[in-house]
Amino acid sequence: MNATLSRRQTLQTLSSGIGWLAFSALAQQAAARSSLAPRLPHFPARAKRVIFLTMRGGPSHVDLFDHKPELIATSGKTSALGRDSAGARLLGPVHPMAQYGQSGQWMTTLYPELAKHADDLCIINSMRTDLPNHAQAFGQMHTGSFQFVRPSIGAWTLYGLGSENDNLPGFITLNPPADNGGAQNYGSAFLPAICQGTRIGGSQLPELYAALLKKDVAPGPPMKNIENQQISRELQRAQVDLIRGLNERKVERDGHQPEIEGAIASFELAFRMQAEVPEVLDLRSESSETLKLYGIGQGKDQFARQCLLARRLAEAGVRFIEIASPVHWDHHNRLKELLATNCTATDRPIAALLTDLKSRGLLRDTLVVWAGEFGRTPYAQSVDGRDHNHRGYSIWMAGGGVRGGLTYGATDEVGHKAVLDPMHIHDWHATILHLLGLDHKKLTFNYGGRNFRLTNVEGEVAQKILG
Repeated sequence: MNATLSRRQTLQTLSSGIGWLAFSALAQQAAARSSLAPRLPHFPARAKRVIFLTMRGGPSHVDLFDHKPELIATSGKTSALGRDSAGARLLGPVHPMAQYGQSGQWMTTLYPELAKHADDLCIINSMRTDLPNHAQAFGQMHTGSFQFVRPSIGAWTLYGLGSENDNLPGFITLNPPADNGGAQNYGSAFLPAICQGTRIGGSQLPELYAALLKKDVAPGPPMKNIENQQISRELQRAQVDLIRGLNERKVERDGHQPEIEGAIASFELAFRMQAEVPEVLDLRSESSETLKLYGIGQGKDQFARQCLLARRLAEAGVRFIEIASPVHWDHHNRLKELLATNCTATDRPIAALLTDLKSRGLLRDTLVVWAGEFGRTPYAQSVDGRDHNHRGYSIWMAGGGVRGGLTYGATDEVGHKAVLDPMHIHDWHATILHLLGLDHKKLTFNYGGRNFRLTNVEGEVAQKILG
């Protein structure tokens, strides 16, 4: 059979008297091949998938990963960094930092479990973005643009590589925030609708997680309406096929209809998801040792469950998985107190995820990314906080072909501005796509008469961090 089933052949098949159920298998195969079927990368890939740990709010790099002896020595003195900070008081790290691993990576002592993976981490201390506003910076981190609605990096990844599992979405976002652009951060914009992220949970949907706090409820966040309790699977298949046929006729009659084609693909995927999603989301099959490793069942463990789900989704073939931190890092005050709270909430689950991936042989081809939309200033705001800083900040990546135990780039002597190997968001996106085997200059989509790409007209791959 040909790789795709044309719409005309589809209609002819239907009109020939072959029943809907007999036709459906051919239609499903054709839809899978034409939409999310695995595609060859541009060149051999180091990573097959991405797990993106989003630390929204702007974590303070000078308190977490960017060790600055000069900042410590001058803490309390007046800043002379520029007009926007004239007269501000420099503030050294509010918690101690230390070196870890054979590589001697500098990290906060608030991350004792993550510190055990210091030799797996590539810490980038020279990130920069264009604006110090949350919504714009968050959007640029996800889509490359702070001005316009553009496809997210997860959607571009799925568009370029397809999915490894026909029964699951290729791009899943767990507990995404509703603010700072909301669905645009995991949307597909002008790319095919099937490339957009599938949301599970959400910070504004507490009813999905409230049940998890009860001891008599099985672990794993529920996904609403995944099963149809009113009709049998066979009747549901016939119903989906009928709707598909009507949609196909409309496309055949009216020509190119991306919204309708997206709906066809989404209905098919939703039907197939019923067979696999409940099992993937059910954590009861995990051993007690694994649950203990992540800290599940030991208090507030929503983020721990998400990290374990990320491993399960990666194992099941999901191409891009994003997790939103359950805590906000926008520390304009109470920095010492809140930084400790946030690190405690995320340290063990993230370290467990790295340990789990590594023990299963998945870390070598899974790129794990930890990043916020920007960093914080080296000078104080109010008495005990820091303001936004987009000129220089830190993220880290692990696995997926990056060099572990490496500190890449640097800010100035107090951590204000990237000065050595600065990495703009476009460079970072180009590097992630490169690790996935995709050339960011060739991964394009023609829209409105122009070939668009994730990195716009910029971006250089950071060759030094490649393993």
